[in-house]
Amino acid sequence: MGRLTAFTFVTLDGVMQGPASPEEDPRDGFEHGGWQQQYFDDVLGGIAAEGMAEENALLFGRRTYEDFFGYWPTAPQPNPFTDFLNRADKYVVSRTLMEPLPWENSTLLKGDAGEAVAELKAGLQRDIAVMGSGDLIQTLRRHDLIDEYTVLIHPLVLGSGRRLFEHGVPPMPLTLVESKTSTTGVIVARYERSERNG
Repeated sequence: MGRLTAFTFVTLDGVMQGPASPEEDPRDGFEHGGWQQQYFDDVLGGIAAEGMAEENALLFGRRTYEDFFGYWPTAPQPNPFTDFLNRADKYVVSRTLMEPLPWENSTLLKGDAGEAVAELKAGLQRDIAVMGSGDLIQTLRRHDLIDEYTVLIHPLVLGSGRRLFEHGVPPMPLTLVESKTSTTGVIVARYERSERNG
């Protein structure tokens, strides 16, 4: 069984909505899209490269999958991400998308999201990384499917937007496994569920 990691960018106040561009996710009138880009540096690039070297399977919700597909396959070259994302096995949870999916190596997970991901996780012999996909992360958390959180905490407070942990989340003990700090003040923290340690 593979481990499932939620890999996400957040602000200091926990907002994860629309990090890449103003158009990415304007739901609920969110006007701060694109807040992450100014913080990218060689440290964060190196962390991304390490993740790509691990050849993990990728898991997306529909919105993030469409955003990634709309940019990365034809992104300006050279960049270290396009080849990795194109060749990676990508699994997409969606009630509205239809097969065949447009991006190579993509598989649609149908039915109940929690059940579909639990079955995927049980059947894979390698790890799975959830990229962005805030709504999907909430579902996976409720089904107790996330083994690890890699959270890139940016030195920025937005005051509004969808958060990684919404109000009403039950207590969940975590253990810090590793942390790094970028030159731009981003703290990259890797947490495991405490009861799964050892």
